[in-house]
Amino acid sequence: MANTQIPEGGTFLDTFNLSFTKVPVDKEKNNAISTSEFLAAAESLTTMFDLLGSVAFSPVKKDMIGNIEKIRKRQLAAPLESATLQDLVRNELKTKSHTATEGLLWLVRGLEFTCIALTKNVGNPTEEVADSFRAAYGVTLKPHHSFMIKPIFSAAMSACPYRKDFYAKLGSDQEKVEAELKEYLVALESIVTILKEFLASKEAKW
Repeated sequence: MANTQIPEGGTFLDTFNLSFTKVPVDKEKNNAISTSEFLAAAESLTTMFDLLGSVAFSPVKKDMIGNIEKIRKRQLAAPLESATLQDLVRNELKTKSHTATEGLLWLVRGLEFTCIALTKNVGNPTEEVADSFRAAYGVTLKPHHSFMIKPIFSAAMSACPYRKDFYAKLGSDQEKVEAELKEYLVALESIVTILKEFLASKEAKW
């Protein structure tokens, strides 16, 4: 379990190195998303899986961190060509490699899974966390997972803490937790939508 210290009067989101609400999106450049800030925000989000049960959710967290590392490796190898995620993908594909691009595709799927689950849960005060994550898994990651992987992820969904225990871990002021979480999820959903559209386009195909 994470031993992250929530600041006095704050929420778990205050412990993030960077929030998706702070990731630069350049609307004038076709919604170009800054690579460094995006990776920092994605990395911060993975700490939330510790609250959901570090053992059961470790495969989910490990998968996302592995994909973050693939993208960062490409960014470090070609920093001038990787300032935005879209440029990173275009320039990597020119080299006939697609390791980071594929990593981004899977990372976006993981982010969408998390975003849908939490959005569904915040919007349904009587729904248990496990039910929200199970429903989100069915429409995001599950169709892409193999017969071997599905049971591992299903086990993680079943091991989710009770709703009241999960939200208590997010902060003592529940109104503040809900308000900050909603704002965070709106920003995350916007970025996921932009990246899904880009990754489905011809220029992101390998």
